[in-house]
Order: sequence, then structure tokens, then C-alpha cells
Amino acid sequence: MLTQKPVTELLDAFSSPDPTPGGGSAAALAGAMGAALLAMVAGLPKTRTGAPEERTALDAARTDLVRFQKRLTELVDRDTAAYDLVVAAYKKPKSTDEEKAARQRAIQDGMRAATEVPLETMQASLDALRAAHAVATHGNPSALSDVSVGAHLLMSALSGAMLNVGVNIGSLKDAAVADRIKHDVVQTLKASSEATRVIFTSEPVAELTRDVQTKLGLPLQAPPSPEQFHAGMTEMLRRLGTEEARKALEALATSPTASMRDAAMAALGRFSSGG
Repeated sequence: MLTQKPVTELLDAFSSPDPTPGGGSAAALAGAMGAALLAMVAGLPKTRTGAPEERTALDAARTDLVRFQKRLTELVDRDTAAYDLVVAAYKKPKSTDEEKAARQRAIQDGMRAATEVPLETMQASLDALRAAHAVATHGNPSALSDVSVGAHLLMSALSGAMLNVGVNIGSLKDAAVADRIKHDVVQTLKASSEATRVIFTSEPVAELTRDVQTKLGLPLQAPPSPEQFHAGMTEMLRRLGTEEARKALEALATSPTASMRDAAMAALGRFSSGG
């Protein structure tokens, strides 16, 4: 199992010329690291103000984050196993009609797993981002940089897993399964907008961002917003050049958040013009 390897061996596995582990496992690993960082902050003895209700909220968040960390860790190996099924299926014999039919079934089974597993990574990352709100709001102020890093890792996990879903879904021949997965992707993206908003616009994290920018002599700017995050996602979707991308953009364009809606509409315009 990948997750049982020492870090150096794990990185060697990712850098090898073998097709697995790949981006899906890397996305899940990033998410597991993000959830772990947030769980650490939630477990620190000191809270933001020392109020009893903060301790209660952080304890509950830590319980959830540890569970999501475990889920994402399992997805590192599951993603590799799913794509290994695809690789093995393509190597099956195809001399007779029976062999060809069995090979096609195996390919479809493998592609479905390779599409659904990264969707689970997206959903687990979203769950961890939701739990991160309590950590950002009530956690030890000295560990706010860990909170921000953890959230960014989860955002990367979510967007990376989405790319794997988008790449693999075109190979699915079961339209009902493909439509259900597309729907779940769009819903997960929309829900992650709110989850990221409450983290990066929370007073502690926003204050940290301003402080770091001032100390480093950087131009003061707002922390990465969910709108910017999703604008990047919509551009990645557009580059897939699929009808699925168009439908996802159209769904994002119905967002109640004006800036996110505008970003999606702009991406739709570029999609339609081919730019």
C-alpha cells in the first residue's frame, strides 16, 4: 500500500514512469495532509479566546477532520487501485468476440471506478473544508498559517480530483451513471464556494493574510476568494472541450454570489467563442 511507505519511497513511486500512482492519488494525499493540519490546530490546548464554547466547537471539528483525514488517506490507495483496473483491462485478450466483450466490460468497470473514486476525493475534501470553518474561527491564533495551508491543500485536492473525474468521464458508456456523476461534481463545486468563503473571509484568516503581506512588503490584496478559485476551475473545465464542461459552467453561472456568477459567465463566453 502506498500509504504504508516511508515518505521518500512514496515520492519515488510518484516520480516513477509507471502510470500509477498518478494525479488522483496525489490529490487525495494533498487532501489528507490538509485535513491532518487542520485536525492538529483543532487539538491544540489554546483556543482563540479561551471560551468554553470554542473548545467544544474545536473538539467536534477535530473529530470530523480526523475522520476525513482517514477517508482521504484510504482514497490515495483506492485511486491507484482503480486505475490499475483500467490498465489491466486494456491488456486482456481480444482474439474472439467473447474475449472482446469481456475486455470491454472490464474496461468500463475500471473506468467507472477511476471516475467515481476521485469524485469521492472531491466530496471528502469538501467535508473537510466545511469542518475547517470552526478551526479558522476558534483556533489558536499562533497556528493560523497552518489553518490557511490546510485549507489550500484541500482546495488543491478538490480541483485536482475534479480534473481526474473530467478526464475519465468521457469514457463511460452508461449515460445514467455519467449524468449522475456530472450532477454530483457541479453540486460539490457549488457547495465548496461557500465553504471556502467562510474560511478566507473569516476575521482571523483575513487578518493573517494582511499581516503577512505587510511584513513581506507585498501589495495588499484580498486572500484567494472562492470566486477566484472557481474561475480557475471553470477555465480548466473549458479546456476539456466537452459538453460536460459547458453544463458545469452553466450550473456555476446560476450561483447567487455575484462575482462567482460573473466569472462563470465570462468563462462560458470564452467557451462559446473557443477562446
